[in-house]
Amino acid sequence: MSTSTTPSTPTDLDLHGAFHVYDTTLRDGMQQEGLNPTVADKLTIARHLDGLGVGFIEGGWPGANPKDTAFFRRAVAELDLKHARLVAFGATRKAGAVAADDPQVAGLRESGAGVVTLVAKSHLGHVEKALRTTPAENLAMIRDTVAHLRAEGQQVFLDAEHFFDGYRLDRAYALEVLRTAYDAGAEVAALCDTNGGMLPGWVADVVHDVIESAGVRVGIHCHNDTGLAVANTLAAVEAGATHVQGCINGYGERTGNADLVNVVANLELKLDRQVLPPGLLREATRIAHAVAEVTNVPPSARQPYVGTSAFAHKAGLHASAIKVDPDLYQHMDPADVGNDMRLLVSDMAGRASIELKGRELGFDLSDAPDVVTRVTARVKEMEARGYTFEAADASFELLLIEEAEGARPSYFDVESWRVITETLTHAKPGEEAVSEATVKLRAEDVRYVVTGEGNGPVNALDQALRSAIVQAYPEIGGFELIDFKVRILDQGHGTDAITRVLIETSDGASSWVTVGVGANVIEASWEALVDSITYGLLRHRQP
Repeated sequence: MSTSTTPSTPTDLDLHGAFHVYDTTLRDGMQQEGLNPTVADKLTIARHLDGLGVGFIEGGWPGANPKDTAFFRRAVAELDLKHARLVAFGATRKAGAVAADDPQVAGLRESGAGVVTLVAKSHLGHVEKALRTTPAENLAMIRDTVAHLRAEGQQVFLDAEHFFDGYRLDRAYALEVLRTAYDAGAEVAALCDTNGGMLPGWVADVVHDVIESAGVRVGIHCHNDTGLAVANTLAAVEAGATHVQGCINGYGERTGNADLVNVVANLELKLDRQVLPPGLLREATRIAHAVAEVTNVPPSARQPYVGTSAFAHKAGLHASAIKVDPDLYQHMDPADVGNDMRLLVSDMAGRASIELKGRELGFDLSDAPDVVTRVTARVKEMEARGYTFEAADASFELLLIEEAEGARPSYFDVESWRVITETLTHAKPGEEAVSEATVKLRAEDVRYVVTGEGNGPVNALDQALRSAIVQAYPEIGGFELIDFKVRILDQGHGTDAITRVLIETSDGASSWVTVGVGANVIEASWEALVDSITYGLLRHRQP
């Protein structure tokens, strides 16, 4: 085993080159518990990632499973990538074999991808215990596989698995793995913090040493087990790495991978490095949320840069300052990542919060101090009783209209409502109780008495209410209740506790949230349902 510190770098490789933003959502990200996308899902996600402007999209491991093999077959035929290159991921040949004859290497060669990322062992313990081969044979496996794929016309990157742990165990061997791959034609050696246990200072020291000692182009691949994947990635870049790997929304096994949006946003907005095509960072919020929809994993509201709470302000002190200058309580303009500032209305709200929130909703309250005073007082009083308006903008807007214009929008008058839940004494196991609701109301001078059935009392009320009103307002047929949250407010109480209900409704184009509070869940749900229908009609009937 050579320990020379002077590598023989191939003349066609560039130690620095253009900066690489490399996305591994479709391979490493899909190892997250609960993620199981279809081939069609993966193709959709790839299109979104290309829209962000990443340079490389790792699509999976062709030959390892039928889904990834099918993905590459369809990707080559169906994807029209504008910015990214498709990457196939796989391992070096087996010990004692020849790369040209290895079926797994054939899967990479025949994938249709112009770039291959090979995972290789750089940790002596893994070489001997996992691969069950010798250090010399592991180097031969790397050399043979890289050289074969390069001869077939493919670009090759190396993922040096468990590199940082392997470096600590045997620095000379870990560096030799990188030199071997680089001398055989690999263009980048990505150092993998596979167990996610590194800290930024440690990463920076190792990356600096690798560049100085091995003379290879360095990439970085970090897992988030210490909560520092993004910080470790940035530390590697500042130490000289020019290739960063990560996943959209931080997907990945255990605690995930470095969130690629956070990485590129920090590089562009904080370190002034242009790593995406100009202007595409402004697509980050839209794309992060679009991918979350495809994976069916709700996006985290507190996700940096692209979360719905990333630029949300609640305290009155903050709002007062933001009214003067938004930059006083924001580290950047949210528009730079396609996000928006939000003002949350709560019992912490001051007059400035109400005025700014009113402006956000289209109300100029700068010359209406009496309205601001009334709204502020009413919000504080209602939140003391259990309401929450920071999560229920629609209910707040109805309250604001009522105070500003003297009356709440009204499209129907409810005479009465009731709901009955019935189950048969001799019902078989698994048979559901049936709920029936009756609603009596007037809309457009017509009296309606409608009965609705549902799999629960709230569902039955929703069916009855909408069935009645849709006869006067057909657009309600497009409204759909899409989320329902219940919170018990009186800790220490049981079934007699005050209940808060949040209901989210969609018209197919957007959604809104309303709140209800009552002594029982049905009463609270009814209030939120009425607000939901009222707000939806307000939006659809505004000139």
